Amino acid sequence: MLSEHITGGQAEHVKENLPDDMTMRTSQNLCSLGIDLGGTNVRAGVIDHGSRTLSRVKRRSRAELGPRIGIDNLLEVAREAIAEAGLTLEAIGSVGLASAGPMDFATGRLLYPPNLPGWEDTPIRDEVAANLKRPVTLLNDASAAAYGEYQVRGGDGHSLLLWTLGTGIGAGLVLQGKILEGAHSHGSECGHMIIDMNSQRELPGTGQCGTVESICSARSLVARCREALEQGSPSSLRNASADQLTARDIGEAAESGDDLAYQLVMETARALGVATTSMMHAFDPEVVLFGGGMTFGRHETALGRRFLERIVHEVHQRTFPRLRELTKLDYAQLGGDAGFVGAARWACCRAATAT
Repeated sequence: MLSEHITGGQAEHVKENLPDDMTMRTSQNLCSLGIDLGGTNVRAGVIDHGSRTLSRVKRRSRAELGPRIGIDNLLEVAREAIAEAGLTLEAIGSVGLASAGPMDFATGRLLYPPNLPGWEDTPIRDEVAANLKRPVTLLNDASAAAYGEYQVRGGDGHSLLLWTLGTGIGAGLVLQGKILEGAHSHGSECGHMIIDMNSQRELPGTGQCGTVESICSARSLVARCREALEQGSPSSLRNASADQLTARDIGEAAESGDDLAYQLVMETARALGVATTSMMHAFDPEVVLFGGGMTFGRHETALGRRFLERIVHEVHQRTFPRLRELTKLDYAQLGGDAGFVGAARWACCRAATAT
C-alpha cells in the first residue's frame, strides 16, 4: 500500500540508508529482483548470482490510475515474480527498479515522466523499499535495458549504446561498465537530442522541435503517415481509420510493398542514422544496438533487415573512418526482458560495491 505520507504530490524523504539487517541481507543473498515499470506494462523477474533468469512476469501497469494504485500493482507483480522463481522474499538481496524518466536518482523520485501522467514528484524508490524491506536502486528504463544487453554480451568493460524505439525514443549508455547517469540524473535522455534545427515537428509536452523522439518515434511515424494521407499520397493505408492507425500497420504495409509506408520507415532509419553518428562521435561506444517495439521484425523480416541496413548506411556516410570500421551496429537480443534483467543486475552490482 502506498505510504500515507504522500500528500499533494509531496512526500517525506525516506532515508536511503536502510536498517542494518536489510544491508546484511544484500551481501548474504544471491538473487536480485528486477522491475521494469512502463506506461502500459510492468515486468518483473528474479536473477540469480549466475545471471540466470529464474522468473518473468508481465502485467498491465495500471499506471493511468495514478501512483497509489500503480505502485500497489507493481508490488503485486514483484511478489508474483519471486513466487514464480520458487523463492521467498528472504532470498532477495537487492531490487532494481527501472522506469521512464526524467527522475532524480539522489532522492529516488520520478520528476515529470511523460509516459506516467499524474506521477510527478513520486518517491517511487523509497515506497518500493519500504514495502519490500529491501534496498532499491532506481534507474532509467533505457539505461536498465542497455545494462541488460551489456551483461548478456559478457560485461567485460566495453561500452555500449542502446536505442529503445517505441512510442517514444529512449537511450541507454554503458561506458566502461558504468551506466551514464549525469550530474542531474539526465545523462541518457538522448531521445531529446536535436537533430534537425529546421523541423517544426514538436515533441508533445516539451515544446521541443526537431528531436530524435519527435522525428523517429512510433508516434511520429504515425503522425507523418496521417499527414501524407491527408495530402493525397496513394497508399493501401488510405482505407485504414486515421484514429486506429499504428506503427505496426505502417510496418506491415511497408513489408507488403506499400511505397508510402516503406518511404516513411526508411526516413525514420535515416534520421536514426544521423542521431547515432552524433552519439558515436561524442561517446565512441564499441557497440550500438537498436531495441524496442518499433524494429519491424528485426533480422527475421526483410523490412527489419532493410531498416538496419539503412541506419548503417547513414552512419557510414557520416562518421569517421575508424569508427565506421570498428563500431558494431546491430539489433538488441533480450527483447522485453532487457529492462528487468538490467535493473536486477545493476542493483546487484551496486549492492556488492556498497558492502
